Amino acid sequence: MTSGAASRGKRVALVIGSGAVKCAAALGLWQVLQRDGIGLDLLVGCSGGSLFAATMALGFSIEESVTHTQRLWNRRLTARRHWPSLARALLPGVFKFDERFGMIDDGAMWRGLQVVFGERTFAEARTPLRIVACDFRDGEPVVLSEGRIADALRASIAIPFIWPPWPVNGRLLIDGAVADPLQVDVAIKEGAGLIVAIGFEAPTPRRVKSISRFAFHVNSVMTNNLLRANYAFHNLAHHAEIITIVPEFDRPIGLFDTDQFPHVIAQGERAMEEQLPYLRRLLET
Repeated sequence: MTSGAASRGKRVALVIGSGAVKCAAALGLWQVLQRDGIGLDLLVGCSGGSLFAATMALGFSIEESVTHTQRLWNRRLTARRHWPSLARALLPGVFKFDERFGMIDDGAMWRGLQVVFGERTFAEARTPLRIVACDFRDGEPVVLSEGRIADALRASIAIPFIWPPWPVNGRLLIDGAVADPLQVDVAIKEGAGLIVAIGFEAPTPRRVKSISRFAFHVNSVMTNNLLRANYAFHNLAHHAEIITIVPEFDRPIGLFDTDQFPHVIAQGERAMEEQLPYLRRLLET
């Protein structure tokens, strides 16, 4: 996909941060860019945002992206406990606890990723795609750009304590939000001249009534604190060609509220329209 900016020597990147269902706001943002004739030269996704970055990079329509994400991301993902992991946690001396711990069985998630993405690789993306995960052992961010997209996605959404880490290229990876919930620096290192970054407050469970919801809640609190710190840093750095968008929602958006997609997408569209005049000015310089 070639953008008007690219013809002037300025590459345009879209960075989609973590945020579960809220990440669908990126589709509304994308719709505004398409309508204005602004293409993308790079897509970067982290955690829940990686799902939408991947569908967009592969050329799926907005409708297809919604349909596939509803198939992938729903309450059935947490329906089955990972009993071997729980047994190892309760009786580590008997069952030999290891670092592949996760309270929830990831079978439903992996099957969904295979149905939607199959054997597609990064090489098949119409727009260059980067998916960010985090190395479980040393905490370093890992930028994935080769191999099967399904593997990269499974790694990037491996929320600690919830789903087991995922091995990719000899490294054990977890949720990219652990390293940074809005990976603007990936686009900078890739040489993007203009970066649109859309970030979200991570949703928390409405009621903490199970150990898995407790883990979701703790992960959301940590992710939100990291997002606020990074957002403040980028504001202080005041890089003129990074446009950071944090859509506001007038209602609670839960972890699996995919029925709220139309509202979330509309809020992303509105947030991008507010920034569009500034984006146009940057493209003209």
